Amino acid sequence: MNQLNYKCPKCGNRTYETGQMRAAGGTLSKIFDVQTEKYTSITCERCTYTEFFKAKTSALSNIFDLFTN
Repeated sequence: MNQLNYKCPKCGNRTYETGQMRAAGGTLSKIFDVQTEKYTSITCERCTYTEFFKAKTSALSNIFDLFTN
C-alpha cells in the first residue's frame, strides 16, 4: 500500500488498493487495438468504491503495446 493521504469519499475509510488500467483513445487506436490512455485506480478496501485518475503515457510504451497485441 502506498502512503497517500487518501480518504474514501463514500465511507471515510483510509485503507485502499491501487491498480492500473489502459484503454483505447480514438478510432485508429481501437482499430489497431492500441491502448493509448492509461489510468491509475484507487479502490477503498472497505466499500470497494473506485476512483480513476488519468496518468501520462510515453510514446515508447504505446509502440511496445502495438507490437505485443
